[in-house]
Amino acid sequence: MAHVRGNNDGPNGRNESYEIGSRPHVPRPQAVREVKNGRHPDVHVVKINDREYLRDNPDGSERDNVNR
Repeated sequence: MAHVRGNNDGPNGRNESYEIGSRPHVPRPQAVREVKNGRHPDVHVVKINDREYLRDNPDGSERDNVNR
């Protein structure tokens, strides 16, 4: 299971890409597709202002959040 981290590379720090495991730049639409296809079970998709983003499933730990 790969760790997912937001790159904060969009306007106002939005995530337009994610670091997933050893892949440093996975575009947001591709990352969303991967999560929807079940490839990253510790992450879910949220829709904000008609855009889909990744969020870490709640577990009480900040060290593994998508945005650290």
